[in-house]
Amino acid sequence: MKLKGLLSIIIFFTCACLYSQNLNRIVADVDTNAHTISIQQEITFTNSSNVALNTIVLNDWINAYSNKETPLARRFADEFVRAFHMAPDADRGFTAIKSVTSENTELEYARPEKHPDIVEVKLVQPLQPGESITLKLDYGVKIPNDRFTRYGFDNKGTMVLKNWYLTPARLENGAFVYHSNENLDDIANSVTDFELQLTAPEGYTITSDLNSFNVIKPSGKNTVGFSGKGRTDFSLYLENGATAFERYNFDGFEVVTSLKTTKTTDMQRTLVIENVVSFVKENLGDYPFEKITVSQTDYDRNPVYGLNQLPAFLSPFPDSFLYEVRFLKTYLNNYLKNTLKLDPRKDNWLYDGIQMHLMMKYIDEYHPDKHMTGTLANWGILRGHNLFRVPFNGQYNYLYLLMARKNLDQPIGDPKNTFIKFNEQISGKYRAGLSINYLDDYLGNDAVQKSFSEFCALNKTQQTTREDFRAILNKNTAKNTDWFFDTVVETRELIDFRFEDVKENKDSVAVTVKNRTGADVPVSLFGINKGEVVFKQWINNVKADSTLVIPRNGAEKLVLNYNNAMPEYNTRNNWHRLGKFFPNNRPFKFTFFQDLEDPRYNQVFYVPSFVYNLYDGVSVGMRFHNKSLLEKPFIFDIEPTYSSKTQSLIGSVGFLYNHYIREGSLYNIRYGLSGSTYHYAPDAAYVKFTPSIQFRIRDNDYRENKKQFILVRHVMVDREASVFANTTEQNENYSVFNLRYSKFENTITRLYSYFTDAQFSDNFGKLSGEIQFRRLFNNNRQINLRLYAGMFLYRNTTSEFFSFGLDRPTDYLFDYNFYGRSEETGLFSQQFILAEGGFKSKLDTRYANQWMTTVNGSFNIWNWVEVYGDAGFFRNKYRDAEFVWDSGIRLNLVPDYFELYFPVYSSNGFEIDNNYGEKIRFTVTISPSTLINLFTRKWL
Repeated sequence: MKLKGLLSIIIFFTCACLYSQNLNRIVADVDTNAHTISIQQEITFTNSSNVALNTIVLNDWINAYSNKETPLARRFADEFVRAFHMAPDADRGFTAIKSVTSENTELEYARPEKHPDIVEVKLVQPLQPGESITLKLDYGVKIPNDRFTRYGFDNKGTMVLKNWYLTPARLENGAFVYHSNENLDDIANSVTDFELQLTAPEGYTITSDLNSFNVIKPSGKNTVGFSGKGRTDFSLYLENGATAFERYNFDGFEVVTSLKTTKTTDMQRTLVIENVVSFVKENLGDYPFEKITVSQTDYDRNPVYGLNQLPAFLSPFPDSFLYEVRFLKTYLNNYLKNTLKLDPRKDNWLYDGIQMHLMMKYIDEYHPDKHMTGTLANWGILRGHNLFRVPFNGQYNYLYLLMARKNLDQPIGDPKNTFIKFNEQISGKYRAGLSINYLDDYLGNDAVQKSFSEFCALNKTQQTTREDFRAILNKNTAKNTDWFFDTVVETRELIDFRFEDVKENKDSVAVTVKNRTGADVPVSLFGINKGEVVFKQWINNVKADSTLVIPRNGAEKLVLNYNNAMPEYNTRNNWHRLGKFFPNNRPFKFTFFQDLEDPRYNQVFYVPSFVYNLYDGVSVGMRFHNKSLLEKPFIFDIEPTYSSKTQSLIGSVGFLYNHYIREGSLYNIRYGLSGSTYHYAPDAAYVKFTPSIQFRIRDNDYRENKKQFILVRHVMVDREASVFANTTEQNENYSVFNLRYSKFENTITRLYSYFTDAQFSDNFGKLSGEIQFRRLFNNNRQINLRLYAGMFLYRNTTSEFFSFGLDRPTDYLFDYNFYGRSEETGLFSQQFILAEGGFKSKLDTRYANQWMTTVNGSFNIWNWVEVYGDAGFFRNKYRDAEFVWDSGIRLNLVPDYFELYFPVYSSNGFEIDNNYGEKIRFTVTISPSTLINLFTRKWL
């Protein structure tokens, strides 16, 4: 026994030495006024691969903040984060390298073209396997403002330091991993021992998750020493004055946290932290280090979505529960990031899956009675809504389906930097946790939990990959798990099963289960009697249809995926009532406002609606629709409204069928049928009826905000005659066949779009096209350009109603949201919508009935103040072509949503005169659905 124990100790220390062959010694002096750090550093690097290395690759992620063209800057632009692009240079960060030497020899170094935050150090001699080299580096770093990523300096003198030093990149299969900083907390560092000596001004408190040791402190300075073994990263916090961190010690293991709370007691926080630490230890094993930090910054970067969106006055959860869930998520995140030695970009699904799985398990164990909306579920007026009855853990499946139903979900096994923001921060995380739950439910016998513990233990001795976890899992179960890794992790195949046929006998049931998507995964079948489970059985290999005969055991219902352990696309077809003539009938349920999808009912939502235009006034109606918070294939929307001014019935009706295509660039075909009637003049209404088909095409890279649309529609309009508008027989009742192709790509720094449009009717045929380009340059100057051209193919009408509009389209298809579409004078006539000619000044000739070509441009001179100019040629029948132009000032307050135009000079001459107020044009959007796009575009 003694010999065996000694052998174990020798093996452990041998593994530890092999694992931590790199040493990083850092001496850093912080200037808190200039937000800089002077660094003297020694890196001892050992070639742990089986090939010779000619270069050593160092991660230098602070340099990602150095300019507006880095991968970090491009990601901000993709997600419509304007702050980084517009920031002054003093708020940016960078690294200034003075020298890199080895054995007194100056070494060459360079930054790869696509990775400005990585440094390649060229070696004089190849570094053979097992050999070591010591690099000496002298450099300075400029810390960025924390408003970009929450890492950096703030206006109170605090610094949150993360990835601020140079360190060897992860070495895998004889090659270094190149991951640039994209604000994803997924740096891939080699495992290293750290020794840090940090000097800050006197009065600053320094906190880290490294172990501290005593060093000589210079006069007037605060110098602290830190060390850590077998680390890939560490956190560092500098606070001006007293610290916000609290320390909790559990048998020698220290938890240091600054998580904010105002209404919890010391005792409550201690119990919460102790419960979480104990729970995680029980499920994952001992934390490999003596100390862990759980900061407010960590939480703010990865909050508990849902909780962080609720207003403080609402408080549907007890303060102690809010603190507990926030601490649990942040603690798990930091525990896994510091424990697992995976490539955190390539194998991020394991971090997310383990974290979310354990969060759900914790809630099931400690708070099984909690609802997704907390105590709001007890409010009588809300009890009828499914949203307020869903268990706390039920939110994860709904938020995954939010993307899946839009055909925007992505394989959880894909690299983290390929995800759209909503998938990266919410939907993908939840899908990973649900998938682990699914696997755990299928395997049983604690195989998953045992595998987690063994996998975490393995990470203490070596770098790992997802294949290591797969091997451990297969060792702990006799069941096949290929379906999990090959289908659930690696693909975006949807899971959807339903009952195809059920034949009942007295004591048994013959069940045919249909696999609607073809995903080769197991499905659970439950027998239910009075809400109790009487049997549960897993069905495997259901590639198309599968029939089995099972004992009835007194079941009154058969349910697929009853416990929702499987992340299924549609649960509305999972129920079959035994002994009933209508086994799956769902009654209609009318619900106020909106709700989550409830598979037990056919839901109809009703909500008061308000519509405004000048002729109908503020009109009140009631909207009936079936749009739950999750997309459905078939959607209806009926909105009868009472016009307050005309005292008549107006409104709209629409029916839509979405056909989502999972593979290929054509991802959606949308079939529509819509109708509407409103007043277009004080004494006249119009009726519009439109059948349509739209083909929607996207780029294979979901993060590329590029879309293409092909629209085919037939617009039928019937207008009443009006004394206020120039109506004739030809423009009162007409129909137009419309074919349009459009394409756009958009980021905060660049917009490019164009369309071609063909229209045919008895009265005319016309062809038009538009190109728009917007560019925000690195000097914060922005240019907007637009070219429009249109021509009549034939024209059998004398009415200008169908002509091209120079400064305002007639909108005979009723596509635009004009508030006073027939107004020639007054405020409502000044509403501007960028269409057709796009002029802001009202010129003597306002229409073209042969052809028109115009150019619109603007350029900012200060922030959102721009100068604009329009120029164009147009021709009317029996007249020569004319050239017109205008110019002025544009206040681009919220682009495309709220803008003001002040004409100055045009073909009319100098525009500023006594009637100048009537010449100012405005763009304003009050439509809620349109405004929502302004706030959601950064997520999708």
